[in-house]
Amino acid sequence: MKLLVIRFSSIGDVTQALSIPSFIKSYHPDAEIHFVTRADMAGLATYHPNIKKLWLLDRKKGFKGLLELIKSLNSEGYTHIYDAHNNLRSLLIRTLVKADHKLVRPMMRFKRFLLINFQINKFEKPFSGQRDLIKPLEAWNMKFKLPETPQLFLDSPLQKKTLVPFQDYVVIVPSASYELKRWPIDYWNRLIKENSDKTFVVLAGPGDSFTEVLNENKNAFNLTGKTDLSNSAAIIEKASLVISNDTGLLHFAEQLGRPAIALMGPAPFGFPSRPKTLILERQLKCRPCSKHGQGPCRNPNFQECLRSITVEEVSGHMRRILESAG
Repeated sequence: MKLLVIRFSSIGDVTQALSIPSFIKSYHPDAEIHFVTRADMAGLATYHPNIKKLWLLDRKKGFKGLLELIKSLNSEGYTHIYDAHNNLRSLLIRTLVKADHKLVRPMMRFKRFLLINFQINKFEKPFSGQRDLIKPLEAWNMKFKLPETPQLFLDSPLQKKTLVPFQDYVVIVPSASYELKRWPIDYWNRLIKENSDKTFVVLAGPGDSFTEVLNENKNAFNLTGKTDLSNSAAIIEKASLVISNDTGLLHFAEQLGRPAIALMGPAPFGFPSRPKTLILERQLKCRPCSKHGQGPCRNPNFQECLRSITVEEVSGHMRRILESAG
């Protein structure tokens, strides 16, 4: 078996898709697995021991770059192609690259329409991002099971590098792609203030200036905009706990086997899949309100799905998890 896995984005989905090569290897130890993703996601998959070759799509090269990639892939002689993305680019790859066996992850658009517009849930419960990526492979007689962590692998020099000047810390991720998916910043601020005996490391992107309010806390080490994906993963790998909105770094924690608290708001997909992740959510009639959490909020109590998750509740779970870890 020589197999190509396709998953271009996003950060969270690519991170969860890193379980696919190990899953396939558990059934076919001699399989040669290649993985194609976007160039800006390369750091997530470069050191995966079960990926023999990593192929990168550079969006800056446009359609010409995609055709060049397809030409190169066609010279590999794949026996199997698994399209774990299912978009136009991946359609072109799985159509134009030769292989005897081809499989595509179903989008289940009608189920998604029912869920988002009428709150009629025909999906398997509970939601699981990794299950949805891996289970289609049952068509090739590989029964679903979740590979053991870690499934996100870092290079050794980065693991040894001291990126944070202390050892016992909690990572918080107050960012998310859409504002409706963010636990309010004043809640994060209170969480830090009311747990002054704990050290918090803040991870967020360069565009997340709203986290500046957290700088007033002496027990907060704010790295907003100062880390790339690999740096963030290395910091999370050494964290005692990760508390995160529904965003990609949450899946770093679960794929690294770190305990996490997930604050799940308006979006229905991409839920964490591992037992070390505690999912906090509210069962409201309006949830989910959109595919990615882009809104608009349809609840008269704006953003109730996240605002009703209290600082006291998160703080209590945080302390319980830290105490149980010793």
